[in-house]
Amino acid sequence: MTTRLRTWVLIAGLSALFVSLGAFVGGTGGLIVFLLIALLFNFAMYWFSDKIALKTSRAKPLEQADAPNLYADVEELAQRAGLPMPRLYSIPSEQPNAFATGRSPKHAAVAVTEGLVNSLPREQVKGVLAHELAHVKNRDVLVTTVAAMIGAAISAVAHFLQFSWLFGGDDDESPLGFVGTIAAILIAPIAAVILQLAVSRQREYLADATAAELLGEGRPLADALGSLERGVQAVPMAVNPATASLYIANPLSGVGMASLFSTHPPIPVRIQRLREADRARGIHW
Repeated sequence: MTTRLRTWVLIAGLSALFVSLGAFVGGTGGLIVFLLIALLFNFAMYWFSDKIALKTSRAKPLEQADAPNLYADVEELAQRAGLPMPRLYSIPSEQPNAFATGRSPKHAAVAVTEGLVNSLPREQVKGVLAHELAHVKNRDVLVTTVAAMIGAAISAVAHFLQFSWLFGGDDDESPLGFVGTIAAILIAPIAAVILQLAVSRQREYLADATAAELLGEGRPLADALGSLERGVQAVPMAVNPATASLYIANPLSGVGMASLFSTHPPIPVRIQRLREADRARGIHW
């Protein structure tokens, strides 16, 4: 319940920021317009989040005949989790990675990259699949997708303000108007990212813990996370930054200041948490 509350607080915060930008751009009229846009946007994301995420990643349906072991492992894990069999998709990328999407367990989809299936041992792939099905089981897939899309919308509004200001769209020459515009351009996207971070990191920890329960131990997932970290650093992947948070490992390998704004917890910390949880189960590795 705490995790679900946090995720919906995130959505409310992002929507409020979006509407506030509308009020700044167009006063009361802008507030109403952007409120309606936010409501329509959230509704559209509820119904079409999976289609948008899969389309953006260029994912194609994966047939059982092409990946029988993958289908068998997903079916086994889904039964353990009490979930219906999700749709499986393949992403044309050599970087090992995966994500889950869909507005509910009945509409869930799991997408895996070709690099994941081809380069990782089956046990590690199963660990990744357990993590993605944990997202479905915890019902936080939709919230993450909506948060990513609203974050992209806020960035788009900030860019609109920037171009409007640069090309003379704002006739207000008062210092306060100038400062307000600069603040909206600079602060709004950063605030959107911070709100996404607030839930995203805890969501990953929760999915890791749930995956370990489905597997009976955390070691397969921990080993997979280590492989994913090396793969992300070695193989680049073209991903929309707004949807990068959907993946089990951040496909946009960030270093320095960029790592501070990652939606993913540090992989070494995730591995350590899995190790400590296994020790509590009496499993040592």
